[in-house]
Amino acid sequence: QVQLVESGGGLVQAGGSLRLSCAASGRIGSVNDMGWYRQAPGKQRDLVARITRGGSIDYADSVKGRFTISRDNAKNTVYLQMNSLKPEDTAVYYCNARVTVGTYDYIYWGQGTQVTVSS
Repeated sequence: QVQLVESGGGLVQAGGSLRLSCAASGRIGSVNDMGWYRQAPGKQRDLVARITRGGSIDYADSVKGRFTISRDNAKNTVYLQMNSLKPEDTAVYYCNARVTVGTYDYIYWGQGTQVTVSS
């Protein structure tokens, strides 16, 4: 079994910063793509940022220049540094990882962490 454990959410004022972390553990062969998604109330879950094992990165247009995704492959951990936060960034943030177990790839999700940005 593979688990993704997130941490770092919370309440912050507009313009502030937060750093999210997500660590993968369990029977892992290798952790391939890792990413962060978010879901605001009444809305669909959308990609925020993702990073391949080799370091290629994609960002949603809405967070470019404000958020930075990074990872530590030795720790199977992905981070999301969020700066210049806006009220519209308020959402539950979910970690996502594509993990190789044996000869198969599986997609796993974290439990979600709430980020609330007050105006």
